[in-house]
Amino acid sequence: MFAAFSQAGSVHLASHFVQASAQRQKTHNQQCEWAVSNEIAHFQNQANEMTFMNVKEIKENKKKYIGLLLLADEQEDMIDRYLEKGTMYVLEDDGVKAECVVLDMGGGVLEIKNIATVPAYQGKGYGKALIEFIVQKYQGEYAVLQVGTGDSPATIPFYEKCGFMRSHRIKNFFVDNYDHLIYDGGVQLIDMVFLQKNI
Repeated sequence: MFAAFSQAGSVHLASHFVQASAQRQKTHNQQCEWAVSNEIAHFQNQANEMTFMNVKEIKENKKKYIGLLLLADEQEDMIDRYLEKGTMYVLEDDGVKAECVVLDMGGGVLEIKNIATVPAYQGKGYGKALIEFIVQKYQGEYAVLQVGTGDSPATIPFYEKCGFMRSHRIKNFFVDNYDHLIYDGGVQLIDMVFLQKNI
């Protein structure tokens, strides 16, 4: 009697364990499906957003975008040193959202001389999208993409997230070349810091 009771109890426990395990597996599968669905939706949304973006080269009347250019380089005569020699692009997404000027520095190096996003749209990926556009467009034509900027916590991390690494610096660049003190993120800019990215 005892043996028969134990066997029945074991069968009941085994059945309960199998049912509980199946329920856990079902719940896990549902969670995975939900996570995958969310991930697919996220990438679809990103793709839809990118569909509306358009990058075009500006060949004439570049000073039309002086307001944007001055966000990245706040002295106009410094902008004049590279604007006409460089190649300028603007990113449009229901209106101009960002601009970029690149210049051939020789030796397989292409430099981003100016890049800026309309303040109301900063942090939304437009600057990164422009950099990715530049990388794709000039890949194979240049070996290195370079950018010079102030040693500021407001800018250096952005470029590092885009795959740039610190290369070298020009001492006292902002002090020697600008007619006023330059601040970014509450930090006075003194040296020009160069970051590079292999393309």
